[in-house]
Amino acid sequence: MRAQGASPGGGSTSPAAPSKQTTNAKDSAATRSAASKPQRKRPRSSNASQSIVALVNDEPITGYEVHQRRRLMNMGADINPKVQAAFKRLIKDPKTTARLKAIFDETIKANDGKSEKEVIKIFEGRKKAFGRRLQKQALESARKSSLPSRKAALKQLVDERLKLQEAKRLNALASDAEVNRVIAGMAKRNKVTVKQLTQNITRMGATVDAMKERIKASLSWNNVIRRRFGSQIQNATRGLNVMIANVEGSDDVELRIHRILLTMPTKLDQKQVAGRLRDAELMRAKFKDCKGTSSLATGITGARFQNLGLRSPSSIPEPTRTLLMSARDDEMLPPSVGEGGVELWAVCGRKVVPAREKKRASAKNQLQQKEFEILAKRHLKDLRQDALIEYR
Repeated sequence: MRAQGASPGGGSTSPAAPSKQTTNAKDSAATRSAASKPQRKRPRSSNASQSIVALVNDEPITGYEVHQRRRLMNMGADINPKVQAAFKRLIKDPKTTARLKAIFDETIKANDGKSEKEVIKIFEGRKKAFGRRLQKQALESARKSSLPSRKAALKQLVDERLKLQEAKRLNALASDAEVNRVIAGMAKRNKVTVKQLTQNITRMGATVDAMKERIKASLSWNNVIRRRFGSQIQNATRGLNVMIANVEGSDDVELRIHRILLTMPTKLDQKQVAGRLRDAELMRAKFKDCKGTSSLATGITGARFQNLGLRSPSSIPEPTRTLLMSARDDEMLPPSVGEGGVELWAVCGRKVVPAREKKRASAKNQLQQKEFEILAKRHLKDLRQDALIEYR
């Protein structure tokens, strides 16, 4: 790697010492006067965050990006112990006691003439608000103390620039739609909307755009490695027989399943539910085998047929799972009420997955993942060596 300028973690170079100059008495007096005055801290330039801190093959990385990356890297950290410790320190601080006393005095003065009960109620409200401010202060303190180093964030950004540049060169950049799908998946796993997820990220001091850039680099890099080394990864099966030797465990079963869903309005009464169950029973009475399952839903308002294919029983909630496991092939279960409406489940066949085969598939995935990581690490190292990286 060819690098120019100061290192990301190092200090700046000291300027050369000025030559000696004759100073008259007036200048000396002015100097002494200035030195005797307290020096005010110069405010940080508003352009500091937008300053370029590194160039990766002439592509800039700004101070703002480094700040955002530090926030993102900190999002997965467990800072609760630090928050609690910071809050305890604030509670024990004499300044906190003094401030509470001041709030009490201010409340009394501002509410002269009101009853003691009213004054105490007002004070309790202000006290709770003050407590919330302390909690927020403790949270900010904990987040700040947990931030990863600037050097670590900058290194991650440099690596991502190299990954994106290589993906662009190979026409392997991930699309915005792919990135948005990952964001939507994150929101779903956290049981929030995308908008709420964006707000949560913002509250933690980062932006969703910074998150998307990180995701795009990761997806694009996966594309690069698969495109360049796909055949090597697929053939990574050395040691597979050793990994699956002496396999123990029971065989697994996958069920081939059909489902018919009869949707219902959000607001409904018992009569509507009974009507839907009656419709489902009539459909079940007509069921002969899975060849005709889809036709049962034809012409029924709000009825939707789904061919779910082969499913592991563990992916189906109880009690439906046990009922399906106990059913014969080409058998439809009695109707049941689910989240989406009234459901009709049918077992259309099953596939036995031997324990050895299951273990083999798992072992092969592990070996391929290991090979992927080795090749990805090696290729990134090569990109770093060939890159022109300048730190400022």
